[in-house]
Amino acid sequence: MIKAVTFDLWDTIVHDDSDEPKRQAEGLRSKRDERRHLVWQALERHAPTDLEKVELAYDTADAGFNVVWKENHINWTVDQRLRVVLQGLGRSLPKADFAKLIEDTGRMEVDISPDLIDGIGPALAELATRYKLSIVSDSIVTPGTGLRAILEKYDLKKYFTGFAFSDEVGHSKPHRSMFDSAAEQLGVELGEIVHIGDRDHNDVKGPHAIGAKAILFTASRPDDKNNTTADAICEHHRDLPAIIDRLAQA
Repeated sequence: MIKAVTFDLWDTIVHDDSDEPKRQAEGLRSKRDERRHLVWQALERHAPTDLEKVELAYDTADAGFNVVWKENHINWTVDQRLRVVLQGLGRSLPKADFAKLIEDTGRMEVDISPDLIDGIGPALAELATRYKLSIVSDSIVTPGTGLRAILEKYDLKKYFTGFAFSDEVGHSKPHRSMFDSAAEQLGVELGEIVHIGDRDHNDVKGPHAIGAKAILFTASRPDDKNNTTADAICEHHRDLPAIIDRLAQA
């Protein structure tokens, strides 16, 4: 019996990087460039700093982040990521300046947020009447506190009683601890969960490995549509409640 539904965030609830056109319209740097500029700006206040060296150190840190993320299923926190950048440069910042750098880096997607995917609000409102809901999402740059703020901004946070974010859990999907955390918060067994997400490896293979069901969501990212072992495929959120109800009845 399905008692709970867990949701990926990126490209399942919000369109990943749909905030970039908004930034461009406001004459702002891309998120990638702004992150590097923030580090340069913080260091430049204390000593002359070469922007190209900052960019190289940040690129190297990002490459290390991706290796650890993909191979060890761990997302460095913003704090850890920025410390790697500074260590690569052989520099440091006063405690207050470093704290501000962490805050400014982690708030970018909160201040200018990505767009919701069509139909998610009504789908959550309906599902919340029958199932317990939780987020199970990697926090690549924006920490879990910021991701909660984005959900609150769109008046969606109220539908969820569980939040498993990788920077708080200590691992990223498809590591089972992400789903264990959600199940514990919701008070259900892993086999009573159906997970919704856009990536077959993380959002389908991950839940299946621990005995949960999985639905591949393809509205924003259909890349895995023709190569998935999902229990169902959902192309629009308006269809999601009926799909889940059918799985629950089966």
